[in-house]
Amino acid sequence: MSHRPLAPVFAGLRIGLHALFAGLLALVVVRVLVTGVGVTPIALAVALGLVYAAGAWVARGGRSAAGIVWVLALTVVWAALVWLVPEAAYLVFPLFFLYLHVLPRAAGPLAVVATTGLTIAAFALHGGLTVGGVVGPVVGAGVALLIGLGYAALERRAAEREELMAELLATRDRLAAAEREQGTLAERGRLAREIHDTVAQGLSSIQMLLYAAERADATGPGIAHIRLARQTAADGLAETRRFIRELAPPSLTQGLGPALERLARGWGEHAGVDVDVAVRDEVELPMDAQTALLRIAQGALANVAQHAAATRVRLVLDTVGPAVQLTVADDGRGFDPDASEAQGGGTDSFGLRAMRERVDQLDGTIAVTSAPTAGTTVTVTLPIGGSR
Repeated sequence: MSHRPLAPVFAGLRIGLHALFAGLLALVVVRVLVTGVGVTPIALAVALGLVYAAGAWVARGGRSAAGIVWVLALTVVWAALVWLVPEAAYLVFPLFFLYLHVLPRAAGPLAVVATTGLTIAAFALHGGLTVGGVVGPVVGAGVALLIGLGYAALERRAAEREELMAELLATRDRLAAAEREQGTLAERGRLAREIHDTVAQGLSSIQMLLYAAERADATGPGIAHIRLARQTAADGLAETRRFIRELAPPSLTQGLGPALERLARGWGEHAGVDVDVAVRDEVELPMDAQTALLRIAQGALANVAQHAAATRVRLVLDTVGPAVQLTVADDGRGFDPDASEAQGGGTDSFGLRAMRERVDQLDGTIAVTSAPTAGTTVTVTLPIGGSR
């Protein structure tokens, strides 16, 4: 979609130039018919009109090799016509604008000066050298140069305005994406608080009540069911707390590096796993990319805790050329990524799909390397400086 408000102006100028050329050429044809100077001028006039009509669309693209060839051919036919019919000299005025628009920047004014001299010579050949025969072409050339310079300045301003508009639209899109991300984070925080205040508290109360019932009647006939119910409530409470931790990420106010360090430290203490962290603090990323990397690290660590049975995890954040790379590697039991993807089920598959969706939204790549008993490595690479 074009946002150039001056496009109709440029189109109007082109149409006016074509109309001026057609009108002057018609005047030349009428003059030749009235004076009856022969067939050759008529043929040259028709040839000039055909050449102009055949290549007029080329000039719309501005400076190009095809446009230069077209203008040179037009000039040759016009020069032959003006040598026979003096009125054809008036056609030099629209040619001035074609030279300034189609020829290279230095060649355009030189072509205007050369054709001005040719026009003066043609007037002198047909009616002698007069003041009007000199002043008219010179004034026309000066006016054409001034208008051409004004047109070029106007076109530059239009291009700058177009570029500024594109930057503003891109900034608007980035702000909208940031607002959506902030809204998502706020909603996730609200859900975390709601789950903590309702489901987690309820499961905690159920667990305590079942524990009290177990102690009150440790030899009763239903004690096995009570213990099973208490253990089920404990497992549900642990899962709920894990959901809460994933919904409420560590703060990014101090940067992605410190947030990843806090996440790894807290997760390692909770899971009882040694975590080595190596992060580059000076990486500058948009907030949506920082949030995505933090979420991906959370998901990868959650998968390690739930499935890997690992004793050591390494989390690395570094730059690789024009991109940032996050790596989470463990020494756990590993798995077959191809088989897991083919089955398409399980919480680990869902976690990997969520990671891939986040990475795709930011034009990045994700690689999962694993094998049974060989551990798992998740590598995420995001371009620095932008997102879709």
